[in-house]
Amino acid sequence: MSIFTETYTLNNGVTIPKLGLGTWEIENSQAAKAVREAIKIGYRHIDTAEGYGNEVGVGEGIRTSGVSREELFVTTKLQAAYKTYDEAKAGIEQSLADLDIDYIDLMIIHSPQPWNEFREGEHFFEGNLAAWKALEEFYQAGKIKAIGVSNFEEIDIKNILDNGTVKPTVNQILAHVGNTPFDLIDFCQKNDILVEAYSPIAHGAILGNTQVQAIADKYCVSLPQLCIKYDLQLNTVVIPKTANPAHMASNAELDFTISDDDMATLKAIDSIDYGDASAFPVYGGKINADGSPRE
Repeated sequence: MSIFTETYTLNNGVTIPKLGLGTWEIENSQAAKAVREAIKIGYRHIDTAEGYGNEVGVGEGIRTSGVSREELFVTTKLQAAYKTYDEAKAGIEQSLADLDIDYIDLMIIHSPQPWNEFREGEHFFEGNLAAWKALEEFYQAGKIKAIGVSNFEEIDIKNILDNGTVKPTVNQILAHVGNTPFDLIDFCQKNDILVEAYSPIAHGAILGNTQVQAIADKYCVSLPQLCIKYDLQLNTVVIPKTANPAHMASNAELDFTISDDDMATLKAIDSIDYGDASAFPVYGGKINADGSPRE
């Protein structure tokens, strides 16, 4: 069975492919081509965000792929800064217009905090509930098939569970060898919230790790393939990002199983140095309002 045909079922009954194509850092002008290439290879799950600035290109790629809309699963994300109902509603409407694909399969709040305040202590409970209310309305209207969150910690998820009317279907989080939030994953899974793992290759920072490479060599696979399979065996959706068709194809060659012993070893890998990627909020850094690294 190809990984492209494997799916999970969300808590509202919607099916989601286990492997998706991430489009972070793919320019809007290149996004349509990348999406078409991915769909030609076999991908049926495409992940974008308003914050990526490429929803127009992604939508074009979907429309011109030659594959029916119903066969594709498209995720986008509400800007992290939108913490009022009106901002969120306008953002959803803009994403629907920019993608121009009739409906969105999954839309998630990109972060519980605006990026320039990421993990600084404020949880924006009221703002996230306001944004959630807007998502709920579009979900009830059928313009979004499932709604969820991203980068939410347990306390942020509980806020939605306790005060929202629709349960989040997913929590998309940073999860890879060397940085796996096991307690958060366990909390989500116990509450029937599917975990999606982004940056499974740690934005490239794990490449060259000799301990991980040795395990990859044991299975005669590449290090990225091993890392993607690791996340899949944690029962998460995995969203490696690339615009390179060769990498897209390689990332989907996952016909092997990591043994329990090797999974235990991978789970125990020490945290890695993200290098230049440390400036990104999801890696613990901070950015200014214009997206530049904060000094």
